[in-house]
Amino acid sequence: MSSEYVAGSCNIGKGEIRRRQIVALFGVFLTISSATALLATDQPSSSRISIFLPALVFSIGFVQSRSKFCLAYGLAGTFNFDRLGKISRVASIEDRKADRKTAIVILLKSAALAALITAVFFVLPL
Repeated sequence: MSSEYVAGSCNIGKGEIRRRQIVALFGVFLTISSATALLATDQPSSSRISIFLPALVFSIGFVQSRSKFCLAYGLAGTFNFDRLGKISRVASIEDRKADRKTAIVILLKSAALAALITAVFFVLPL
């Protein structure tokens, strides 16, 4: 694992990656509890679409932790390999552009994964 900033590839260290893993776990909990509540209260099938938001929380945390890249830091032109909360600015304009591109890709991947989870839950005959 890299322990230094690489434009468009790696903008967070171990502590920040751990934060994203915790977000992903929280998203799994939200997704499962939301799905359970929807099924237990015998809601109409159309309400299953509401699982998208908790699935998106999971997806964003998961994709960021696997990519070793923070979506928000990429959009803001920052990175962090120091202690949690100590953010540094990306100096190069080209590096900031590469980071924004990667951040948008992560957002799109996350939305696609959340949509897939939602679609599977929607079509299940439960």
